[in-house]
Amino acid sequence: MADYERTILNHYNITTPFPSEWPAEKDLSDASDDDITTKPKPNSPFRRSKSRYSALDRNVSGGRRSLVPGSQKTREGADNLVQQDEPDPLGSKDSVVRILRQRGLPVDDDTRLRNRFLLSSTTFSPALFLSQIHSEASTESLLQGLEFLSRSIDQKSASLKLLVESNFERFVRAKATIDNVYTEMRNQGTQSEPQQRPTHSRHASRTGGHFRNISNGRPTSSSGAGNNKPLPSDRKKNALTKESEYGVQGIKAPLTEVAVKAEEVWGPALGGREREESLRMILDSIEKYRDVFEVGGKIANCIKRRDYEALVEQYRRARKYANDARNVADTAIERRTRLTDAEVHEIIVIGRMWVDVEEQIEDVKRDIWRRLVGVQTNLYSTINGGQSDPHMELIATLLELGVQDNPIWVWLLSRYDHLKTKIGATSERFKVEVEVLRRRLASGDAPSSKTIASHLRSPSRRGLQDGAGAVDTLGVLELWELIYSSLRSLLSTQGGVLGDVIEFWDTSQSFIDGKTQMTLPVGIDGQSRRHHTLSTDGTRDLQRGAIELVDLIRDSVFSFFVDPPIEDISLLFSPIPPTPDTPKSATLPATTFKDSRYNLDVNNLPPPSPRTGESWEKFAFWPPYSNSLSGVHYLSKLLVLIGSSASEMAAISSVGGGTPAVEWLRSLVSGVRERCVQAVCAAWAKDAENCKFLEDWTRSSEKRDQTKMLSQFMAFENNVISGMQRILFIPDAMSRSGSVEVVLPPPSKLLHLVRSQFVTSLYKAFSGMVENAEKSVMTVDDEWSREVMGDTSYLDSAGASMAPNVGNANVRKLLTLSNLQALRTDIVQQLVQQFEANFSVKLTEETKTIRDVLGQIDARLFKTYTSPTVQHLSATVKNGILSEQWAPTTDRPSEVRSYVYEALLSLVLVHTDVSTTASSLTPTILSYLLEQTSLAFLEAFKQRPKYSLSALMQATLDVEFVAQTLNQYLTDKVGEVQSQIYYQLDKGTDNDARMRLQNELPEMRAILKKLRETTRSEL
Repeated sequence: MADYERTILNHYNITTPFPSEWPAEKDLSDASDDDITTKPKPNSPFRRSKSRYSALDRNVSGGRRSLVPGSQKTREGADNLVQQDEPDPLGSKDSVVRILRQRGLPVDDDTRLRNRFLLSSTTFSPALFLSQIHSEASTESLLQGLEFLSRSIDQKSASLKLLVESNFERFVRAKATIDNVYTEMRNQGTQSEPQQRPTHSRHASRTGGHFRNISNGRPTSSSGAGNNKPLPSDRKKNALTKESEYGVQGIKAPLTEVAVKAEEVWGPALGGREREESLRMILDSIEKYRDVFEVGGKIANCIKRRDYEALVEQYRRARKYANDARNVADTAIERRTRLTDAEVHEIIVIGRMWVDVEEQIEDVKRDIWRRLVGVQTNLYSTINGGQSDPHMELIATLLELGVQDNPIWVWLLSRYDHLKTKIGATSERFKVEVEVLRRRLASGDAPSSKTIASHLRSPSRRGLQDGAGAVDTLGVLELWELIYSSLRSLLSTQGGVLGDVIEFWDTSQSFIDGKTQMTLPVGIDGQSRRHHTLSTDGTRDLQRGAIELVDLIRDSVFSFFVDPPIEDISLLFSPIPPTPDTPKSATLPATTFKDSRYNLDVNNLPPPSPRTGESWEKFAFWPPYSNSLSGVHYLSKLLVLIGSSASEMAAISSVGGGTPAVEWLRSLVSGVRERCVQAVCAAWAKDAENCKFLEDWTRSSEKRDQTKMLSQFMAFENNVISGMQRILFIPDAMSRSGSVEVVLPPPSKLLHLVRSQFVTSLYKAFSGMVENAEKSVMTVDDEWSREVMGDTSYLDSAGASMAPNVGNANVRKLLTLSNLQALRTDIVQQLVQQFEANFSVKLTEETKTIRDVLGQIDARLFKTYTSPTVQHLSATVKNGILSEQWAPTTDRPSEVRSYVYEALLSLVLVHTDVSTTASSLTPTILSYLLEQTSLAFLEAFKQRPKYSLSALMQATLDVEFVAQTLNQYLTDKVGEVQSQIYYQLDKGTDNDARMRLQNELPEMRAILKKLRETTRSEL
């Protein structure tokens, strides 16, 4: 049956045995068909009828039709010997074209491709044929096909041999005829035609004529041959030569002219009509589907204006059109009906529109995804600024458009990554900036003693409640401000990184609880509803992420305070070394973007901190050469910031819900507090030593017996104690919500450290005061002299100088003794009471120790001051009494010896110095000197073995005169010494002298009274 169908297809040149329409190529028949069907001969009495399928018959046109079964005819009317289809030459398939159709090759449309698979074609490709037709054939089947092909070739060869043998004469005659015709046409017009009568072969005699006797389709007679013969020029024009373009030169020019004229005349008319019809159809289609065509442009306009609300509305319209078209197609498929032309056109128009819309929507989705990931704004700032949340708008737009990934989860992850990167970058940068300024301070000169004194006096000039004032150098204050501002940018809940973390968790918690999703759209047909709920794993990941961010902040702050100063500061190298990925902005001058103080030149790096054993070298947060005043001021603020931020971090539900993060935060506060106390105690000790520079020997305006150093030292100690109390207890952070869990009371170890340092600071200050007093005599060019002479603050309200003679060591010692007396009686007690009140402790033992030490220091200085005078008095008394001239030459002496006047004059000078310098010390010093003078009398009298009555009277006059002159400075000890003196005198005399002395006592009293009155003005 298959062979029969193939025979029919090849016979009628059709592709299917049941065609549905007339083949278009059959309308293009050759000239002989036209003559037969449309132009019958004039003399023919009738027209032979033809079958309606005669056009399909290959034999209708006689000998001019192709005799090859299944041959094709091109659209130009030329026969093609290549068949439309062939059986498999290897014998396995009955149709090659059918197999190619099954494999999806366009053999019906592409003739060249089909010919490469047909054996009858000259372009047949064996390799391509085997790769497509026999791609799955085995070796055995290919061998069988080779055997089949060999048999077919043998059969064809036998058939051709038989055909040639049976028609040999015909082949020879046809060949001779073809050669003669070709020769005649080629040589036509090139040489004269022979006039001889043609010869006839035996083959031609059988037919009774020859085809050369036929001219132009009709017979010619020999008599009229010469009249109808064409001219040589016409023959040459029609010759088959290259010069005549192979016979078409004669008609080529007329045909070209006719074509040009036809185009000029009918071209515009025919083209205009076609364009008119085309435009009319386009306009009708545009008018009918105007809304569909406008959707793409409206969406593009919305994207350009970033009007996402209008974009979603237009996308819904486009989606509705697409769904309607899809429903029409689905309905036709279900009902198994064909679509009408209008429906097909509508589906095509909507399909093209939908493809364009989908491309635009995908582009805008990518843009929104990119913008969503890049949106990193603080929720509080947007709310306070009255702006809507940009990320919520973008998330809502993505949910409306419909996406596969959850935009809520993607934004939360991007926010987490951004915060993680920001924490690391902020931490690393501020550590390097602090270290750069720290190294520059360390490489500079240490402040002078005058500068140190000026800074230590600042608490006495004004309080520090409103700011740091002039408590330290500008470089130190600048570094403190940098540390505070940097940590504030990291730990502040308003505009800081911690605020971003808290906002991130609040937003995450809102999404976890489903509160925020209530305002978000569910998308078209509710397809985005699944994105409104976060999975359990996602919730757990967000909780872990919040804890991790908190731990990053904690670790950053903790390492800054606990770790030693960093070594690597290459983060601030300027300029940045260029790389292929370096943006152009990075190569611009660094001053455009940041402070020039932090620009580093690789060829001029700040030197590392010196290793001189200073206490601040091991603290990365302590500015070099900073004093304890600026330290307690800024560290108390920093600890309030750290304690408050730790409380805020502990208030995060994922952190404070029984996780180890609470202990981490407690260790943060405790560790930072301990390091701050250690740093302040070290600076406190150093400042206590430097308190000696506070002494400028300027009298206090309230108590002239004291210098201003006492009030300045007391203000300094009060300030440090108050600041240390704020550092230890962090009272401002304790008042914040949730801070009880994190900010714990200070351990006893820290309290003990502060107590010890407080006592040590007093010791060092006392020692410095004594050191100032015991310095050698200063000249006019020394520091104290210059300050006193050039400072008008040393004048009292009347303009008189308040500065004593600081060049006199005795004056400095007297003022220092007066200060020590005030410390022992008043100031130390006030400081101890303030310390006990601030730290809720009792310093009973420490107070006793301080007083003992202070008494020792006072006694040592007192002895230093009085020793020269005591030595002089002792020497004067001893030399006077032991002198040979001491004993009187008369029986009743009426004068005291000169040594007594000399000793009293020394005491007068001392009294003058003490009363004018520190009058409160006058009784103490003169009483002590009187005691020492009395002891000198006692020692001297002990060296004389015997005393006569006159000598006894002289000794009594000398002793009583001194005692009565200094009567107001008498003490119990002086009375005891005088009793010992009289006892010693009594031992060196006899009873007779004693009895006589009793009789002389009234006269001696009169003499003493007279002497006192005489010397009253002198002494």
